[in-house]
Amino acid sequence: MFKLITRQPLIVNILAGLLFIFILGLIFVQSLNWITHHGEAKTVPSVLNKHISEVQELLEEQGFEVVIQDSIYNEKLKPGMVTKQVPEPDDVVKVNRTVYITVNRTLPPEIDMPNLLGYSFRNAEMVLNNMGLKLGDTTFKPDFAKNSVLDQTYNGNRIAPGTKIRMGSTISLVLGSGIGNIDLTVPNLVGLTYEEAQALLDAEGLIMGSVVADPMVRDTALAFVQRQSPGAKTENGFQLRIRPGQMIDVWLSVDRPVKDSTGGSSSFSPNANE
Repeated sequence: MFKLITRQPLIVNILAGLLFIFILGLIFVQSLNWITHHGEAKTVPSVLNKHISEVQELLEEQGFEVVIQDSIYNEKLKPGMVTKQVPEPDDVVKVNRTVYITVNRTLPPEIDMPNLLGYSFRNAEMVLNNMGLKLGDTTFKPDFAKNSVLDQTYNGNRIAPGTKIRMGSTISLVLGSGIGNIDLTVPNLVGLTYEEAQALLDAEGLIMGSVVADPMVRDTALAFVQRQSPGAKTENGFQLRIRPGQMIDVWLSVDRPVKDSTGGSSSFSPNANE
């Protein structure tokens, strides 16, 4: 073969080489068209609101690859349903094209519980809706801040801001009902522990106001109420009145005081709690 080539004129060899290269190029182009399915196109079917298992089977049968690109949570859709696809339905694309889909989560994602305390009812409702939480029951408690959120609960228990909670959970609110129209006698808190005083005020629909503790107090809950404002009675012994939703300020001490007639303390009994 080598001798045959060398015997031919140079121009013949050059032309033969060019022809050989042309044939190789033609074969490559044709094979490339076959590999890439050049000129072949398909219409992308709509897979929206279909389950992921059905979608994968449908698209793969038609020559498409399927990639789950993202997931969201929509409580109105069943878990595993396709909410978005790229390319969009009825787009014409090459075969073997990848279809990217977004799927509805099986479990709702966890979010941080917002701090709604002090918000108006309308603002609290907007925050819950924006965060994908539901508004549950609303109850009222006497408080001068009418329609203001006093507490937030989940499944009957208080839920602190920042607590992880599933999106779609139901949050109940305790709102202030304003100052009541019914007069109550001011309860005498002097001599009670802070815990006992708080329970009594809650039962009467009153609010614990400022709490001033003696420097010796280490455990506020077990400290004793030394003085209160307003007091239970005037200096002349007349019973004072108060409305639900109003506040009573207290002063705390480590020693149990001796009550006087006005809701204050006349002296201390250092050994009273021994």
